[in-house]
Amino acid sequence: MPQEPGTPGPHAPARPAPALPTEPVELSDLATLKALSYPRRQRILQHLTRHGPATSATLARALGLNTGSTSYHLRQLARHGFVEETTKKQATHEAGGATGRERWWRAIPGDRRFPPRSRQSPEMRLVMDELNHRAYTADLELFEQAQQGGVGDDPWADAFPYSRAGIRLTLPELRMLFEEYIALLNRYRRPETSTPPDARTVLTRFFAFPAPAAADLAGHDDRDGQGPHATHTTNPPTAKRNDP
Repeated sequence: MPQEPGTPGPHAPARPAPALPTEPVELSDLATLKALSYPRRQRILQHLTRHGPATSATLARALGLNTGSTSYHLRQLARHGFVEETTKKQATHEAGGATGRERWWRAIPGDRRFPPRSRQSPEMRLVMDELNHRAYTADLELFEQAQQGGVGDDPWADAFPYSRAGIRLTLPELRMLFEEYIALLNRYRRPETSTPPDARTVLTRFFAFPAPAAADLAGHDDRDGQGPHATHTTNPPTAKRNDP
């Protein structure tokens, strides 16, 4: 289903939609999934997404690898469409002062999706299970690291919104909820040249799954927010206050 950027609401910043792909791309090729599942390639993609363009040498220093290894994995990621070489001018702008004649690489943005589990082969499921496990583990480590570092006068110390809830949905409604979430993210995307200098990369994750059938049949117990009067546990971001 195509993703169309939503119409900005009264509290949303008005901005033109960036030139990003609107059609999702399904990663149904087993070789592509295997190429993506390498832990070092996941780390390289994560670094490029968080910090912008980099060379094999800067990636090697940041990740504790050698340049031969990072160069090889970058070529493999490029082969499957996850990264690409970028011009010196663009890399200089995005990476904050890149210089020299080295080969710079950037993560290619896009809406990439995995096949539904019902259409995955047994071998693909093994690859996906391992890939997801590593991704979830890395996400948790990043969250804890960022949370522990946000102290003192850091204005981003309270920038850890989260929400935990349960809601009764049909499968079509769940799919619609997901598409609306993606459209919301796209509404806030913008070119690097239009990004304010005080903006930071914010890592977002969407995670939803059906409650175990046994719990769903046990009278719709509200203790986990699964019943008809489900509650939401949230932690909204707050503006940092400068006390006198």
